[in-house]
Amino acid sequence: MTIRLGGIIVGLGLTAVLVLWSLVPGLVNFAIPEKPDYYAFQEENIAPEGGFSFEGAAGTWDYAQLQRGYQVYKEVCSSCHSLKFVAFRNLQELGYSEEEVRAEAASWSLPGVDQKDGSVIDRPGLPTDYFPAPYANDVEARAFNNNAVPPDLSLMTKARKDGTHYVYSLMLGYGEPDPADQALSPEFETPEGLYFNEHFYNINIAMPPQLNEGVVTYANGPEATAEQMSADIAAFLTWTAEPSLVHRKQIGWFVILFLIFASGLAYLSYKQIWAGVKPKKE
Repeated sequence: MTIRLGGIIVGLGLTAVLVLWSLVPGLVNFAIPEKPDYYAFQEENIAPEGGFSFEGAAGTWDYAQLQRGYQVYKEVCSSCHSLKFVAFRNLQELGYSEEEVRAEAASWSLPGVDQKDGSVIDRPGLPTDYFPAPYANDVEARAFNNNAVPPDLSLMTKARKDGTHYVYSLMLGYGEPDPADQALSPEFETPEGLYFNEHFYNINIAMPPQLNEGVVTYANGPEATAEQMSADIAAFLTWTAEPSLVHRKQIGWFVILFLIFASGLAYLSYKQIWAGVKPKKE
């Protein structure tokens, strides 16, 4: 009996040790996750001086900035990134006239069908068309971009945390690792074909720096510096993701004022209806 009881105790003890041995490291890693080697290089998102015009409860679109952002997309970003949820006709919301939208759509080339023999041809875009994809498929996209598929930008500022500032920061985040940070992560390196960007989630990004000085020339407005182009494309991509952003804020103010008025009206009605009713005495 004593031997059997001792065996049970020993067995339970070994089981407890094995359970703890398997669970404790996992619980420790969950509570205190091991930081990746690129953690030391990550920086918080930044914002342009003065912020964006559409921020805040009373924000509005800066249509000149949105048009500059569209120019940056067309002349720089569209060679790799699609904008599949935006149609050319939507550009009228940026302040372009119907004739300007028609001309802008026609400046893009889209695949079409020859009505004579059914062959695939290139045709000018129409206002009803959506922005074309730069690649026929993901295989072609990977072949031209170091095995990375450039994401569609239509909803990019909604798909990333603090999206507007993320785009702005990403465009300006290229450079070299800080020596002090490198000392904290000596094993970190940027492989050939990738680029160091302190605002990208794992630092090494397949996209090379895009918004270099002189890559875009604005016909009107401010000088096309890297900071200005970054702010403009960030604003434009905010509009593509949330074209009703400003209108929604305006509706919100109307709803708030209506609720205040309705609450006041309800209170006065309450006073009027119950004015002649005397409270019961206890």
